[in-house]
Amino acid sequence: MIYADYNGTSRLKKSVKEYLIQRLDGPFGNPNAIHSIGNQIKAAYEECRKICATLLDADPHQVIFTSGSSEGISQVFYSHIALNKCNKRLLLSKIEHSAINNVSKTLEKMGFEVDYLNTNSDGVVEIPNYNKSYCIAALMAANNETGVIQNYNEFAIWCKENDTPYFCDTTQYIGKMPFSFKKSELDFAILSSHKIGSLVGSGILLVKDPERLKPIIFGGGQEYALRGGTQNYIGVECMTLALKELVENMDQVHALKENKLNFEKRIKEQISEAVIIGEGAERLPNTTLLSIPGIHGQGLQIELESRDIFVTTSSACSDNEPETSHVLKSMGIDDSVGRSVVRISLEESATNEDFEKIEDAILKSYQVLKKIKSY
Repeated sequence: MIYADYNGTSRLKKSVKEYLIQRLDGPFGNPNAIHSIGNQIKAAYEECRKICATLLDADPHQVIFTSGSSEGISQVFYSHIALNKCNKRLLLSKIEHSAINNVSKTLEKMGFEVDYLNTNSDGVVEIPNYNKSYCIAALMAANNETGVIQNYNEFAIWCKENDTPYFCDTTQYIGKMPFSFKKSELDFAILSSHKIGSLVGSGILLVKDPERLKPIIFGGGQEYALRGGTQNYIGVECMTLALKELVENMDQVHALKENKLNFEKRIKEQISEAVIIGEGAERLPNTTLLSIPGIHGQGLQIELESRDIFVTTSSACSDNEPETSHVLKSMGIDDSVGRSVVRISLEESATNEDFEKIEDAILKSYQVLKKIKSY
């Protein structure tokens, strides 16, 4: 079995699983209690903050532990926008995750205006060529569907020059590519633990200036009074372990990228109509968004699953009426290509043998499905 949906959710790292099993023996306690057990847990929790800060090249006070990226997005947008006085203009890319798009739709109902950045045919968002200040701007570091890496450092410079706070969705980027919060010049960045080989339910919100952030969960004043609620200390410990392992083994991405590109080349040689979305742009080393026009993406996904290869599609389907995703539409991709995509996203330790097995399964599935009219 090959699990190739790491951009959706990663599998639990072996080291994390082993630590968790041992950790379940205790100690357990409230980190905010003043007794020795509480102090012990709190000390370990704060050590995790220091380690994560070092790994992400941030200061410890810039690390806010959350339940994941969606919470971080909501806190930044609602606390920084709805609760602060600023102009009611947002600047977003057209490839953002639905967690940001849904927040912006809510803010539009509250009277905010939204301007959108254009995307080229390779999925790279174009940096504005005008000067204009916004309440906040959002451009993700790497797209979850295509894997296309954005010019977020360049956009950070534009935002700084235009006095616009920059929120960057780094959920897919951190752990797959080297990252420095300080060098990035970002105002806000995020991480979800389940994307990096740890448990669901933990995350990090990186904040350049925590004084610009307001809580949306008040609780008992935890996280410098910026995120209330009893701390998920076991989740944070596991997340820290997973992040440390990824950062220390970042050199694996070079072999992963080479194996992926060779895999894509072989697929295109054997299936003439195959399309690699975003092929002309820099992409995450683990991600391939493959389209075989005429072969429905869900059909290929199901056929691959029957061969023990687990991938996903990036298109939303409702009542058997497939729709090309908003990301692909922003790239100008038509339905004949957009309805046929499957996303293959592997772990950092994936081998050439893994890619060869996926290749073999795709070719066999293609031979079956090309005889069937997809839509």
